[in-house]
Amino acid sequence: MVERLACPVCAEPLLLAEKALRCARGHAFDIARQGYANLLPGNARPGTADTAEMVSAREDFLVTGRFAPMADVLSEIVTAEPGIGCVLDAGAGTGYYLSAVLRPLEHAAGIALDLSKYAARRAARAHPRIGAVVADLWRPLPIRAGSVDAIVNVFAPRNAAEFQRVLRPGGLLITVTPSPRHLGPLVEALGLVTVDEQKNERVDSALGAHFTLEARRPLEYQATLDHTETEALVRMGPSAHHVPADELRRRLSTLPEPVTTPLSFVISTFRPTK
Repeated sequence: MVERLACPVCAEPLLLAEKALRCARGHAFDIARQGYANLLPGNARPGTADTAEMVSAREDFLVTGRFAPMADVLSEIVTAEPGIGCVLDAGAGTGYYLSAVLRPLEHAAGIALDLSKYAARRAARAHPRIGAVVADLWRPLPIRAGSVDAIVNVFAPRNAAEFQRVLRPGGLLITVTPSPRHLGPLVEALGLVTVDEQKNERVDSALGAHFTLEARRPLEYQATLDHTETEALVRMGPSAHHVPADELRRRLSTLPEPVTTPLSFVISTFRPTK
């Protein structure tokens, strides 16, 4: 996996040397004892990164298997793609989706890239063939050009130019976005962030100069959740920044238990333009 990484300062190749990553120009980046590498440039500030509490909530929720059907679809799409040697999860969180994708690919490696060091700690141990990296999706990615075969992007920012640069020619980009029906009645009842009705159109527009849409499929199913699961689901996403924990619990207490809600996603595949 290291052979696919690039120095975030000068873009030179990185090499592993004595528990650190180093480039020929002398820039060095330690590998944390938890197994991840922090490749943020010195002037970067991870102000929008997921907090330790958000990452913990994500791990608590994902272990329930409620998002397993979506992870299975991602795995099916990547497994059907010939010649997969490396998969980049851009905005990997805990590594849950990347580990699902790698499981049937016996010889493929994965790069879990996330702005949160708390997420990277968990991603580093999610699968033995994952290398976890702290990096900012909005900056030049610390990855060599044309060095990854597929990119998975689940509920995360999309840097179209950089995604095209690091993908091999003809490589695969898979995005997952929530549909406007995601979480249904919970959105109003709990004061959650809403999904734009034109979400797909905005994704296509943002990627359009660098990618061509190949296919799009909806995935929707019902989940019955107790209040603890519902709280974890809310606290792992962007609504955690808008609804304080105490207020969330108060609002939850007004709802029946368990609650049934739709989990609704849009899974899109793209190819880089020539």
